[in-house]
Amino acid sequence: MSTKNTVSQFSVVVLPILLAGFICIALSFYLWNKSHTDVLLVSNLLDLAPIFIGISVLFILTLMGYLYHSVLALKKLKSTAVSVLLSATQKMHNVRRIIEILMSSKMWLPGLQEYIDEDFEGLTYFEVKDFYKGNSKIAIEFLQENHNYSETENLYLEMKAMLLTNPKNGKLPKTISYPRSYDGTIVEQWIQHKVGSGLWYFFGYKFASFKEALDIESLLERNQDKVMSLAMSIDPEVFEENSFNEIFLSKLGEYITKTILPDLYKERTIRTSVLPRRIQYFTALLSTLILVGLLAPLVTLLLGLPVLVLIISYSFSCSLLFYLAIAFFQFLKSEVSE
Repeated sequence: MSTKNTVSQFSVVVLPILLAGFICIALSFYLWNKSHTDVLLVSNLLDLAPIFIGISVLFILTLMGYLYHSVLALKKLKSTAVSVLLSATQKMHNVRRIIEILMSSKMWLPGLQEYIDEDFEGLTYFEVKDFYKGNSKIAIEFLQENHNYSETENLYLEMKAMLLTNPKNGKLPKTISYPRSYDGTIVEQWIQHKVGSGLWYFFGYKFASFKEALDIESLLERNQDKVMSLAMSIDPEVFEENSFNEIFLSKLGEYITKTILPDLYKERTIRTSVLPRRIQYFTALLSTLILVGLLAPLVTLLLGLPVLVLIISYSFSCSLLFYLAIAFFQFLKSEVSE
């Protein structure tokens, strides 16, 4: 957190709380001491009880209205997030179907598929990218090998990573699963390691260097049609003018990294998030106000509790009024600008 944000949070939240706490304590001591010398103070405090109850009710209604509208807005946001998440999930399903077709095709150099799937069975793209952590011996062994596949083994591993649903299990099942939603751990791994960028790199930026090792023209025409049909279902506006070639595959990789994966992560985070800090904050404030500012004076009047209860209730209500006056709108402004 930056110094500017720390100072802002202190001025918006901490400082008003400290000042309000000081007022509450000081006023409580003052009224308590004065009640021992002023015989009329106790009766005056009892007479003022309905006024303070009314003030507390006003505050309670204000906070309840704010919380109600905040929860409605959050519910709407989560509803939108679910819709976007479902769309992004379906798009990722279709991307993975495209990857299945590409991986099982004859576009690869002879022996590459057997080399990865058999000699290094269980190895994941994530382990190779994180080799420096020293957690995977097989990844280090893989990097120490003298590969004869013009670096396309890295692209193959990256494509394989898109077919995984568990980042710790690098062995692909015979039948690829398409879950209702992708677990956060695999989505985080896809994003962290920029899965999809290899398509852009090998088929776009450096295709002139790799076209001899990636024979995309060997893909059967019916499979090319399947790929383009799936691409159209992903985003017809983006892929409408494309035909199956290196430009399309490069654009697909860019679309995965810049659109699909961010949507999967962002919208899933919103959907599974807990209540925002401001809602939790004002809910706690509302509960305290109901207890101390409303119930305490009511019970005192009904049951004849000691005047100290009224003094604490009045002091708290006054300090709360001060707090809301200086912090409420400033707090809302800071939340909107985040």
